[in-house]
Amino acid sequence: MERAKIARINALAKKSREEGLTDLERMEQAALRQEYLAGIRKSLKAQLDQIEIVDS
Repeated sequence: MERAKIARINALAKKSREEGLTDLERMEQAALRQEYLAGIRKSLKAQLDQIEIVDS
């Protein structure tokens, strides 16, 4: 995920804590979070696919 998107997620989280979000901002935040989580899942799956179990 691009650094700009991660920065936007953080900015929306900070704004949410401090003053609240509009409906449009909440939708944007949810979409960005879903994209972020999808990237994490994809990365984890690729890492797990590379694991080879060797019996000694």
